[in-house]
Amino acid sequence: MNILYLILVLLVVTRVFAELAERVRIPAIVGELVAGVALGLLLKQYSESLTALSNATQSEGYEALVGLGMFFLMLLAGIRMEPLDFARTSRSAILVALGGMIVPVIAGFALGIAVLPESPFKVVQSLFLGTALAITAVPVTIRMFMDLDQLDSRIGKTVVAAALWDDLISLFLLALLLAAIGESASGRFELESTIWLLGKVSLYFAVTVPVGLFVFPRVGRRLRHLHFPEVDFSMLLIAALAFAVFAEYMDLHFILGAFLAGLFFHPNVVDTDIYQRVERQMSGITRGFLAPVFFVSVGLHLDFSAIAQVPWFVATLILAAFISKLFGSGIPAYWVGLSKWDATIVGIGMSGRGAVELIVAGVALQAGLFSKPVPVPIIVESLYSSIVIMALVTTVLTPVFLRWMLHGRSRHRN
Repeated sequence: MNILYLILVLLVVTRVFAELAERVRIPAIVGELVAGVALGLLLKQYSESLTALSNATQSEGYEALVGLGMFFLMLLAGIRMEPLDFARTSRSAILVALGGMIVPVIAGFALGIAVLPESPFKVVQSLFLGTALAITAVPVTIRMFMDLDQLDSRIGKTVVAAALWDDLISLFLLALLLAAIGESASGRFELESTIWLLGKVSLYFAVTVPVGLFVFPRVGRRLRHLHFPEVDFSMLLIAALAFAVFAEYMDLHFILGAFLAGLFFHPNVVDTDIYQRVERQMSGITRGFLAPVFFVSVGLHLDFSAIAQVPWFVATLILAAFISKLFGSGIPAYWVGLSKWDATIVGIGMSGRGAVELIVAGVALQAGLFSKPVPVPIIVESLYSSIVIMALVTTVLTPVFLRWMLHGRSRHRN
């Protein structure tokens, strides 16, 4: 019964904080994270008085719910991104995506090499920092441009399309890094094991992409002949679970399978009304139940001592997150014909991280990336919290900067 008590508390607290965040025009995800932080501080302060609640957060049942939260979040993210969006992306969006990927990866890797202590895991940890900086949160980005009535503008379409590419490539890089951790106890990239890892990742995509492109539509057209309740929702879950299990079998993370399965579920596979109904159902169970549970877990693991222990690193990471996206995405946007002002807006728009960033950080935490070598250096111990703080800051500040730049753009043109 402790797990039911925990879920009750989590849902009440996260709904209150999410509503407060929305009322001050901050994304609800920030409110849910703050709810987790507040709950974590409360449990640390009054652990003896709140024994049942504290024990529930350490239970296997709660960890299973957190895993389901990751699964459904990535599945929902995939559902909201059609493969055709990738096919329709213009050359400008692809260049913005490449710049927005390459520059942050280099910046994060260079930062890791410069500041992380020497260990066999230094290269992997540095590459993860680069991957974390390269992510752009597509749902947060879409929400920002919708609120600003700029989603259908050239800037909005460029940023969203580029963000789609960046997240897909980031997940590919994450798959390689996690497989490297699993394959090698030393954390080193050896030639033979690296080739083996690339082979497994390539095989995974070689199997799942054709299935998504050719099998999904055939199955989707035949769903109307089945009569059991919620057949479409069930079949999507079966496909996503199959992709996730196959990913785990190939030593990749299940979130990759969930994301890809969602990516291939779109109105060209099933009727538009079915797609919209399933998307609403998925959104309800994810955003109304499992996502808050996951975001609270992030807040529970967040330790603000990183700000006191390595404040210079936290500040540098946040600056690198903004600057690498600003130049990495903004300069290519200027090269393909946008004005300096609009190119700057593109760079700022690519800076928000949000849910995908937090999922990636949570996956790396579970994989033990922040607990090596032993004894764990303070800066390595602070990596997870630093990345979460960076995601929070960029998620909160990006809409503020965007609104300011767009208003300035309107005044400049008038």
